[in-house]
Amino acid sequence: MLVAWTRFNTAVDHSFSSDTSKDKLLMELISYFMQRGHFDPKDIGNDFSIELHATFIEMLDGQKRYFLKKDIVQFERYKYALDDEFRALQTTFFDLAYERYVQRRNEAKLFYSELLAKPFDFTKEEEINLDYDNQDFAINARQRRDKWRKQLKLSTLNILHTKLEEEEKQAAKDTDYTPKSFAVLEQESRDITLENIENYFSLMDDVREEDWFGSYLNAFVSQFDPHSVYFAPVDKDRFDASMSGKYEGIGARLTKRNQVIKIVDVISGGPIWRAQSVEVGDQIMMVRQEEGEPVDVQSMRLDDAIKLIKGPAGTTVYLTLKRVDGTIEEVPIIRDTVELEESYLKSTLIEKAGRKYGFIHLPKFYVDFRDYKERNAAKDMEREIIRLKQQGVQGLVIDLRNNGGGSLQTVVDMAGFFIDEGPIVQVKTTEEKSRILKDRDGKTLWDGPLVIMVNELSASASEILAAAMQDYERAIVLGSKQTFGKGTVQNVLELNRFVSKGTYGDLGALKYTTEKFYRITGKSTQLEGVNSDVVAPDRYAYVDIGEKDQENPLIWDQIPAAPFTKWNGYQNYKEVIARSSKRIASDSLFQLIDKNAKWVRQQQDKNDFSLNFDHFSSEIDKDEDFVNQFDALDDYNNKLTFKSLPYELTKMKKDTILAEKRKRWKKVLNKDIYVEEAISILEDLDLNFISKKPLALQ
Repeated sequence: MLVAWTRFNTAVDHSFSSDTSKDKLLMELISYFMQRGHFDPKDIGNDFSIELHATFIEMLDGQKRYFLKKDIVQFERYKYALDDEFRALQTTFFDLAYERYVQRRNEAKLFYSELLAKPFDFTKEEEINLDYDNQDFAINARQRRDKWRKQLKLSTLNILHTKLEEEEKQAAKDTDYTPKSFAVLEQESRDITLENIENYFSLMDDVREEDWFGSYLNAFVSQFDPHSVYFAPVDKDRFDASMSGKYEGIGARLTKRNQVIKIVDVISGGPIWRAQSVEVGDQIMMVRQEEGEPVDVQSMRLDDAIKLIKGPAGTTVYLTLKRVDGTIEEVPIIRDTVELEESYLKSTLIEKAGRKYGFIHLPKFYVDFRDYKERNAAKDMEREIIRLKQQGVQGLVIDLRNNGGGSLQTVVDMAGFFIDEGPIVQVKTTEEKSRILKDRDGKTLWDGPLVIMVNELSASASEILAAAMQDYERAIVLGSKQTFGKGTVQNVLELNRFVSKGTYGDLGALKYTTEKFYRITGKSTQLEGVNSDVVAPDRYAYVDIGEKDQENPLIWDQIPAAPFTKWNGYQNYKEVIARSSKRIASDSLFQLIDKNAKWVRQQQDKNDFSLNFDHFSSEIDKDEDFVNQFDALDDYNNKLTFKSLPYELTKMKKDTILAEKRKRWKKVLNKDIYVEEAISILEDLDLNFISKKPLALQ
């Protein structure tokens, strides 16, 4: 994701309806801005209608376990009409599809418990196919019921097999232990399946019609490209929190199960953590504001309960809690700004053979769009590099694996830390010439050896940083054959600003693609991503997860290059790449990783499963025997030493949660062969301090 938070930059020459329903107003607003503001506007005609029709039915019933064939036949009448419905602001198809979905879902509620009331016949020779794309909908209720029976049987079979294995292990460990019978374990497995499906329906019952209409709007928006999204108000709040890494509230994560809302996590540093007044496992029964009566939240949707609990920093909310021990009491909590530590970068010192290296993990390019001067990824990166330099590090690794992107401004600022000055990325709208975003400060924060780590899930802003450092030959990019391949920029448009305040409540926001970005060489990263200098096998190597595997991606193209000069700070840049590639090619553990990745792909492509216990167990046992060869990946230890920086050691003395998180992270890093290779690359890189004159790129 790459987001630039700006106002709609085209004059709005349209008067939006003020005497219509909220749903119709949203249709009008979204269709207007998608057609006039999107980078690649679509012709909203019959072809568009066909795809929108199919997308929404997929959203409602992708596993084809609710609708009957006759429902689909009835829906087909609207296959070519949805473009006309959007123009006329009509919701006939949505109303029909939603009402039928609720009807069919309620029908399923009537028979799933009956199917789980008696033992399954696991001696019967039958199979289930999970390739829903190539299946049809059930012709009648009997066929649909049988599809449910097989799905519930497979779920129970998975649980039963695991339980039997656990009993065997317990009996082997304790000779006095009497294993439970097959019948008892089968009953327990069905009970778990029943509980799981009841929890699923409880969650689905909380999804209201307006939520599904939001999905319908997203089905419309997604026809333009995979990264344009309509945010309902609650989704917009989540997006803001994910981008900034903070929100205002009590500092807890909640879950709802069996009509009970519980605390499942206390966020380190938040109000609850500081007050030590609430514990994991406490149940929230009532919520009271500073003024007003308590509100019972036990039967409320989780999202609605969270709205009551969240609030401006400095205000007090009163929670009536049922403690784990059964006692009930009301607890006051002063709300505050809560920072989600896992959203922010973190670093560690790595020691090897008497030398120190810096390692920075950046999960996303976060920013507070309301105020860029607030905490953001670039400012934190600058601060962390300075701290690492104070420790005398001789090389730096930036880990962008699984980093889906974020703010455009932060990545431009960040790239400037590693060069004196020059272009970082080019950005282009449909109609305008490309703009070159540059680093202009004339100074370099880090001029030592640099490695950028990426994988197939490194996207957008991650690709900008990796591409710029690669084009300058400033860093060696280590990772997957190519990154995600998202070369587009999105803007977020607050929809409330186009209607009278308070008329419709909160309308949410529209995130839509307005620009494409290009490397300084002029090549797009769209679809192609960034090809690593050193390619290392990884678990995603054969899985379809890139931009090219999404629905409706924009095309790849190219524009003229921006003038720039290569860094020329290494004496042996090409040689180090070749040496690392050779090391990886001959490493038995990397070869095992590649073998594992191919096996993962084979498992993903597997859709047919036996529902006969003996056959099912036999297949599982074969898979387990095959997987045993990958135990070496879990047993691996790179023998590197990881240490926290002094400022963090001070924090951890007061924050045991942070200390435990860092301990777990370092344990993971010790099992990371890619980190070891990154350090080997840093060891190999020789800096040319005698002649650092840049080479002109012709």
